Amino acid sequence: MKELMLGNAAIARGMYEAGVKVISSYPGTPSTEITEEAAKYSEIYCEWAPNEKVALETAHGATLGGVRAACAMKHVGLNVAADPLFTISYQGVNAGLVVCVADDPGMHSSQNEQDSRHYAEASKIPMLEPSDSEEARSFTKRAFELSERFNTPVLIRMCTRVAHSQSLTEKEERTVPEQVKYVKDTMRVMMTVASRKAHERVEERTKSLIEFAETTDLNRVEMGGTDIGVITSSVSYQYAKEVFGDGASILKLGLSWPMPEKLIKDFASKVKRLIVIEELDPFIENHCKALGLKVEGKSLFPICGEFSQNLIRKNMGMAAPESVSFEDPVPPRPPVMCAGCPHRGVFYVLKKLKCMVYGDIGCYTLGATAPLSAMDLNVCMGASCSGLHGFNLAMGRAGEKNSVAVIGDSTFIHSGMTGICNIAYNATNSTVIILDNSITGMTGHQQNPTTGKNLRGEPAVKVDLEALCRALGFNRVRVVDPYDLSETERAVREELEAEEPSIIISRRPCVMIKGTLRKPPLTPDHDKCIGCRACMSVGCPAISVKNKKLQLDTTICVGCGVCSQLCRTGALEVNKND
Repeated sequence: MKELMLGNAAIARGMYEAGVKVISSYPGTPSTEITEEAAKYSEIYCEWAPNEKVALETAHGATLGGVRAACAMKHVGLNVAADPLFTISYQGVNAGLVVCVADDPGMHSSQNEQDSRHYAEASKIPMLEPSDSEEARSFTKRAFELSERFNTPVLIRMCTRVAHSQSLTEKEERTVPEQVKYVKDTMRVMMTVASRKAHERVEERTKSLIEFAETTDLNRVEMGGTDIGVITSSVSYQYAKEVFGDGASILKLGLSWPMPEKLIKDFASKVKRLIVIEELDPFIENHCKALGLKVEGKSLFPICGEFSQNLIRKNMGMAAPESVSFEDPVPPRPPVMCAGCPHRGVFYVLKKLKCMVYGDIGCYTLGATAPLSAMDLNVCMGASCSGLHGFNLAMGRAGEKNSVAVIGDSTFIHSGMTGICNIAYNATNSTVIILDNSITGMTGHQQNPTTGKNLRGEPAVKVDLEALCRALGFNRVRVVDPYDLSETERAVREELEAEEPSIIISRRPCVMIKGTLRKPPLTPDHDKCIGCRACMSVGCPAISVKNKKLQLDTTICVGCGVCSQLCRTGALEVNKND
């Protein structure tokens, strides 16, 4: 039976059909839906782990217990999971283990544009790259077979376009392999002799995988015209097929690591001009050059950003297809925090106080955008806490009195705890603001250990952030309501002046959480409005100015009252009946 299916949903379907029993992941666009879709199958235990390292270790533990397991993450999450990944490559698996990583060319929702294929090569782990939803499903099943055949974890690399596009997908029945018995083996303890022998096994495994790559149908040649031969993978295959049709021959690499040698050389010998089309780094191109082939790649196509059919046509000197264009330019739609976002008040106060703000990864990163412009930098999950500590070590008391870290509740659990532990242990008077909006907001409202619910929305242990911070060495821990600007400002001022480390927890649920109570929209009084635009300084999308008078979009206003606290004339009134 065929069904139109999202690429990520097809991965989940493949896991279901492969008999997977355990999936542990951390949400991250564009990978999030893999685990959310898998959770719809009652036969699979699914969870959100605190971070990607924990997720991979959990999945690996399940395979040691004899059942097929998986985890999913975005490309920067693989950085976090890299520590166990490299050693698991040495140890091998007891049952199939698949790690799904989703790259984000174009950085639609990411802080960098790294190419995860390098992890496959560095960790000596095979990697599969589907180019549509059906391949996402079928490659996932094949990945578990490869994992068990070669005693290795297997990486499946998705990208934004394959993950978030739909195509027809076959649906097959679920087959659950017999649970593998666990047998104690001290050679799994990675130290000295065991590690050295494991490395030797991995090198032999790589040789076997290269031989496999020469003949597997995961890689295929589609002969057409021989003036141009294209080597490609992933979504770039789809672009190449649309641009060249049968006018070129194509070698599609579904197994992108390790790559074949004889197959590539044989393909190259049949075409006059060899071109590699791949997004991001020249991974395939460099392999071809190492084989001594004359090949074109990044001399034609960019190393940055996403590809498209038109980009390939243009860079190949081909005419663009006919298209319809708009006479009037489409106005830009800059990213902005939602109306009533609880983070808005915090950033308004930090801007007012001219604080240096070490940011983190979450929807609150939008605090960097105008008119708030209140965030100085961000690096990676959890870096705000440890980075602020380092900044204050360099700046001394002058820095401690004027700098803060901001971090969301989910990100804090992910990797902020160790950072604040370092602050307390090594004693800088640093102030960390935990933006607790009761959800993992940026990736689409997933639960986390602070929400009191698990992935399926069932009751779960709820981490007490105040108690946790005190246990990690903070005597000064206070909670503020970010809708109350005076309270928030007072808290920030007092904690910056304190002579010891401190935590401020800004607590308000995300207004977009289903079931969150909203107040009635504010009532604008145009007679009192003097056109000062003070209300615009918080950057709320519900507020605009027309003919020098404020306008309020009552369809999105949630009555938070933050803007009314800035209005000196009383032109914005909070509904007194609430």
